Amino acid sequence: MAFGDYQSEIYLRGLAGDLPVLPMTYAGLEAKASAAMAPSVWSFVAGGAGDEFTQRGNVSAFERWGLIPRMFVGAKERDLSIEVFGMKLASPVFMAPIGVLGICAQDGHGDLATAGAAAATGVPMVASVFAADPLEDVAVEFGDTPGFFQLYVPKDRELAASLVKRAEVAGYKAIVVALDQPVTGWRPRDLAAAYSLPLRGHSLANYTSDPVFRAALAQPPEQDLRTVVLHWSQVWSNPLNWDDLPWLRSLSDLPLIVKGICHPDDARRAKDGGVDGIYCSNHGGRHANGGLPALDCLPAVVEAADGLPVLFDSGIRSGADIVKALAMGATAVGIGRPYVYGLALGGADGVVHVLRSLLAEVDLIMAVDGYPSVGNFIAEALQRVG
Repeated sequence: MAFGDYQSEIYLRGLAGDLPVLPMTYAGLEAKASAAMAPSVWSFVAGGAGDEFTQRGNVSAFERWGLIPRMFVGAKERDLSIEVFGMKLASPVFMAPIGVLGICAQDGHGDLATAGAAAATGVPMVASVFAADPLEDVAVEFGDTPGFFQLYVPKDRELAASLVKRAEVAGYKAIVVALDQPVTGWRPRDLAAAYSLPLRGHSLANYTSDPVFRAALAQPPEQDLRTVVLHWSQVWSNPLNWDDLPWLRSLSDLPLIVKGICHPDDARRAKDGGVDGIYCSNHGGRHANGGLPALDCLPAVVEAADGLPVLFDSGIRSGADIVKALAMGATAVGIGRPYVYGLALGGADGVVHVLRSLLAEVDLIMAVDGYPSVGNFIAEALQRVG
């Protein structure tokens, strides 16, 4: 079945008076989710750093590029599949790591719901170390869909090794090391509400379930949340330097992907250090303001990666955005806020709706504009607007 068939399903259900419950556009999802989520959680998800210049820039950067259609191509059938890290994936889309999924779902188990959506759609999930349920429980919900594990490297190397080993044993297919939040950035929306999820004890299940973390506590975490939060705040993140890369590489034989790479020199050095994939992202503008849109950084990073897979996120709001990122050279494109809003509105079904909608749009753009496979999206397919 083609991804674009989701459109036909919707139209056919409409003949029986069955209209979509969830919005069909990002703007609609955002508006409806803002009313469904607690104000403090909404601000945490929707907000960015500073005056959110970079966050806005990530989105508007896509408006500066247009796809050039090609005719007499016969794109009756489209192939969205890709091969990456030894795996064949049905599409070039994945769910980017988001550490607040648990509390975004109405039942408090958004990580499990998102993993279930991955199983239902074949779209991989990058599970964050910040989660409401342990990484092992999340992995069970993936089914046959591969999942990746995202780590903020803690100061305690034994704890880092433990988390990576747990991910390996649980069946995750790659480790994503997030370099783009060594500290929490200046986030006025959260500051105005004096609201930090982990400092309130949320999304810490991977820490409280870890034997190394638990061994450092005087009492079991179930009995003393305050001590848990204090210890977590002391160890959760360690700003890394290049000397740490060999140690990171030694933690697992799983593919190692480094996230936050926006400079070509960093991409080249990471490749020389033995990483398996580059993840171009500025964290959606959530923690550092005043930077270039991630999309503007992508072509140089792809060139410097010199054949290594390049994952990308930041500013994706539509299927057209996915197409443009692919044309810029991304191997796979990460979805962030759109699927979180689907989760808040409809749990796993809401995430499935968002993913199927985005993939349908990609598929139909390929059909209309004459691009039979994602391999046809090259820089020459784009033209700068204005």
